[in-house]
Amino acid sequence: MVKHYDAYADIPWDEPEFAVDQDDPRWELPDADPLGASDWYLNQPAGVRSRIGLYRYASAAKLGGEFENVRKRGLLEHAFRLENHDPTFRYIYHEVVEAAHHGMMFQEFVNRSGLPIDYVQREILRRDRELPSIIEIMMRHRATASPRHHVTEEARHLSFARHYLKQEVPKLGFVRRTVISIAAPIILGIMAQMMLKASAGVEREFHVPDDVMRASYHRIPQIAEATRDGVKQVRKLCREIGLLNPVSTLLWRALGMYAKD
Repeated sequence: MVKHYDAYADIPWDEPEFAVDQDDPRWELPDADPLGASDWYLNQPAGVRSRIGLYRYASAAKLGGEFENVRKRGLLEHAFRLENHDPTFRYIYHEVVEAAHHGMMFQEFVNRSGLPIDYVQREILRRDRELPSIIEIMMRHRATASPRHHVTEEARHLSFARHYLKQEVPKLGFVRRTVISIAAPIILGIMAQMMLKASAGVEREFHVPDDVMRASYHRIPQIAEATRDGVKQVRKLCREIGLLNPVSTLLWRALGMYAKD
């Protein structure tokens, strides 16, 4: 049976189990987040720890919604230029629909959090810790539940993008390929850091000391490794389709995202 994701029909937002309680200890940051592993964080009262964690989840959801917004705009612009009967048209619109539901899901969670989810999601799912029900259903597909989880859908979207780029990039001229090879690491570098690091809002809202933020997120092996791992599949794809040239490789290295794989 084919299932179609619906952000409001598939997630029981109003059931008590899915209520967002700011004092729920399950919101506390895992040690996968360097701030969550810091002595400063661990020494905070339980309620503060849970609120910081909830703020992190809400910030990631808001950022995810903004990424989905940009992606939908790009897909629709691309679809507008396709010829009739182009086989990619239908898939693009399916992806736009799913991206729209992801955006609605993220925004609904942000609204319910009462406060101003890719690589980070996979790392959290690998940890053996209980998650709040609302995050669990947003991030993971349960065998008995109807919604496909976000990570799985993104993997399918990436599969389509991988095959499409392998087919189309070789057709581009030298200048366009060069521009893409330079733009890719810059965009990825910005996005990776935005997802991996706590936002400035967390720092302001909870008065996190500057030295704690620096120690947690700036030039530490854990963040560097997470950055490289988080863009691994895209990096491999860029190598396969010839976008890792001598100039772009320097950018990948400078932004801390390069590895020989």
